[in-house]
Amino acid sequence: MTKERPGLIMAGETAEQPAVLRRVLDRGAAAAQEVAGRIAARDFRFVLLTARGTSDNAALYAKYLLEVRLGKPCGLTSMSTFTAYGARPDLRDVLAVTVSQSGGSPDLVASTEAARAAGAVTLAVTNNPDSPLAAVAEYHLDILAGPERALPATKTYTASLLTLYLFVEGLRGGDGSAARELPELAGQILERGAEVARLAARYRFAERMVLTSRGYGYPTAKEGALKLMETSYIPALAYSGADLLHGPLAMVDNIFPVIAIVPEGKGGKALSPVLERLRGRGADLVVVGSEAEVARATDGFVLPTEGVAEEVQPVLEILPLQLLAHEVTVARGQNPDAPRALAKVTRTR
Repeated sequence: MTKERPGLIMAGETAEQPAVLRRVLDRGAAAAQEVAGRIAARDFRFVLLTARGTSDNAALYAKYLLEVRLGKPCGLTSMSTFTAYGARPDLRDVLAVTVSQSGGSPDLVASTEAARAAGAVTLAVTNNPDSPLAAVAEYHLDILAGPERALPATKTYTASLLTLYLFVEGLRGGDGSAARELPELAGQILERGAEVARLAARYRFAERMVLTSRGYGYPTAKEGALKLMETSYIPALAYSGADLLHGPLAMVDNIFPVIAIVPEGKGGKALSPVLERLRGRGADLVVVGSEAEVARATDGFVLPTEGVAEEVQPVLEILPLQLLAHEVTVARGQNPDAPRALAKVTRTR
């Protein structure tokens, strides 16, 4: 029996993403609209988002969508308040959204049960409609990513983002048309693996790095850092550009690698003074963003996001970072398909 090449599974699942995004648009959009309509009729006033790991970054993206696009205040829950401390807050008029690829973590299931018992409208967003989480939530959305064998989440992350976008658009009466070009643009990005491999060479011996962004790009920075840490074991810290200026900037020097995700839109404009400070510190700055911003950095990857609505750009921004995590890990002699000490279903309590 031939042993699979390290990273072959992750690479294959990364390459599936254009087809997965098309499936979400073709088959998942109607379900997202239908569930959104039923939940909108419940007249909730606040949203609580619950998740772990990669799904937590998807939930953070949903927080931006719900606050910016829908005007609803949102919070990210601390599950231990339910599971460890037994708190039972009054959650009437609250929409509780739990995001989980597997839908199997006991703390996610328990906190969703508790939220529903406390009066919340509960929605589970998973890649497994037969999961315990889907069973305890009042509503469920299937992200339709198909089985994911590699431990690092790739296609389930982007499928979660797109599903959450379509759901929020449904809540506000939108048609989700801003997402129609995503499968084609994702395919264009994933065809540029050679560019990412060239970038990866600078991080083969990296001992640490920082990823930063603002606005809709901030969840991308967090997910990119997570992918690098869990596959290559490089300590990668993710900061909002604003938080980076409140102290952590002091650790940046002319040999410190920084990756900045620069959205086209208000988030990119808000990040501009941070990029100026990083350049002033002489940081080894790589930009994932527009051609103009890449030209002003040490190096970078130009995204085809001109004219793409800022709220859907995170679906594209993460793709070169997934490729980068794969390339850096393989270059360091490790297997990104099966990082040490990790399991696909994390049973936290």
